[in-house]
Amino acid sequence: MRKFIVIGLLGYWVIGLCVFGFAQEVATVKPETFAIYLDKGSRENHYIPSGWMGDYGDIRMNDQSLNNPHSGKSCIQFVYSAKKSQGQGWAGVYWQFPANNWGTKKGGYDLTGMTKLTFWARGEKGGEIIQKFGVGGIGLNKNVPYSDSSVTEIEPIELTDVWKQYTINLAGKDLSYINGGFFWTITADSNPDGATFYLDDIKFVADPTMKPEAKKREAMPFYVYSDRGSISNHFIPSGWMPATASQDLKYNQGWKENPYLGDTCIRIAYNDNSGTRWAGIYWQHPANNWGTQDAGYDLSAAKKLTFWARGEKGGERIEEFKAGGIMGEFSDSDSASIGPVILNKEWTQYTIDLGGKDMSYIIGGFCWATNIDVNPEGITFYLDEIKYE
Repeated sequence: MRKFIVIGLLGYWVIGLCVFGFAQEVATVKPETFAIYLDKGSRENHYIPSGWMGDYGDIRMNDQSLNNPHSGKSCIQFVYSAKKSQGQGWAGVYWQFPANNWGTKKGGYDLTGMTKLTFWARGEKGGEIIQKFGVGGIGLNKNVPYSDSSVTEIEPIELTDVWKQYTINLAGKDLSYINGGFFWTITADSNPDGATFYLDDIKFVADPTMKPEAKKREAMPFYVYSDRGSISNHFIPSGWMPATASQDLKYNQGWKENPYLGDTCIRIAYNDNSGTRWAGIYWQHPANNWGTQDAGYDLSAAKKLTFWARGEKGGERIEEFKAGGIMGEFSDSDSASIGPVILNKEWTQYTIDLGGKDMSYIIGGFCWATNIDVNPEGITFYLDEIKYE
C-alpha cells in the first residue's frame, strides 16, 4: 500500500514539475501587446496618469467616462480649461510607473520588442489641437538616477469629433527602460477656449512590419509662426536669453491689434529691469532644447527665411535676427543671420538668405537679440508670418 502512495506522490511531483516548467516558459515570452488603458479597472492596464504638468489646475480627468467609448465600457475624458492656473500657458499628463515617478525611483518597464504605440482619440466638438503625444522622455538630460532610455513624439494633432486611431512609430527606439509610458500636452494658445477630448485603447504593439522612420525633408513653406494656435506653427519660443530674461521681456503671441496677416501677431516688449543689458529669444524644437535632444528638422529645401516686423514707434534696433546656430551634443547644421535691423513703424518684410547653407538639421528655428545700449528706453516690437520658403 505504501508503494502505491509513494508512486502516486512521485507522479504528482513529476506532473507538478512539468506544469511549473511550462508556466515559467510562458512567462518569459514577450507579449504582442502591452496595454496602458483598455477599460477602467482592467487587469491589463499599466502605468498611472499621475504626472500632471504645466497648468495642472486647468485639467480634469475622468478615467471611467461612459460617453461613447471606442470599445469596452469606458474611456478617458480630459477637460482643459485654458485658464492658466499656474501661469504656464500649457498643460499635460504623463502616465508613469510607479505613480509620480520623475526619474527619482527605479520603476519603468523594459518594452524592447514593441515597435509602435497605438491609441484612439476624439474631440468633444472637433478642432481641438493637442500639441504633442509621446512615449518616454522622463528625466532625459536631467540629473536623475533613472531616466527613460528614449523619447518619441508626434505633433501637433487636430482632433475630429469621431474616434480616430493614431500611431507612434517606435521601431528602432531604445525602449529598455520606459517610466513615462505615454503623455500628451496642450496649449492655451492653440485652444484659447479650452478643450474636451477623449482617449481609449492605448497600447504598445509588437508589429514586425514597422520600420524605423527616416528623417523626412520638410516641405515648404514651413512656418515658425502663422497665427496664434495655428497647427502649421513649428518651434517653441522657449529659449529666453540670458537667464534673467523673464524679468526683462513681455511676450504675447496672440496680439490682435493690427497684425500683418490673419487674426494675431507676436508682441514683444523689452526693458532692462535685470541690469544684464541684453535679451533675446530662440524658437526651439522641442521646448528648451539647447542641443541636448536629437530633434532637428530637415529644412534643406529652404532657400530663405522671411518674416514681417514693425516697431511700436519706429527706430527700434534689433542687433540680430537668426536661423539655426544652436550648439550642443546635437548642434544645428548651420546658421544664417541679418542685422543690425532698424525697424519701421509700418510692417516691413525681411529676408534671411539661406543660399549655400546646410539646413538639414535645425533645432533653433528663429532667434532675435538686442540690448539696452542701442535701445536706452527699451522697445516694443511686433513679428508676424515667420516662415521658411
